[in-house]
Amino acid sequence: MSALKNNHTKTQAKIILKYMRTHKRGISQKQASSLYGINCLAERIRDLREKGHVIENVWHTYKNEDGHTVRYSSYILVKEAV
Repeated sequence: MSALKNNHTKTQAKIILKYMRTHKRGISQKQASSLYGINCLAERIRDLREKGHVIENVWHTYKNEDGHTVRYSSYILVKEAV
């Protein structure tokens, strides 16, 4: 991995961690993408977990305006790495 890409992914992980610290309901892929342009949230969550952060994946279900059931997940910070 190039140094530039590595720094970019570290920065994204820091942004996500900061968001989860202040938003107890967590962050979804849609939020990460619309707020920060982060389109690979699952990969950044994996990076944070590898650093020792405990992050829970919570599934949500709702019916959209067409009556279709939609599922999405959000990630919640349970415990920070020491």
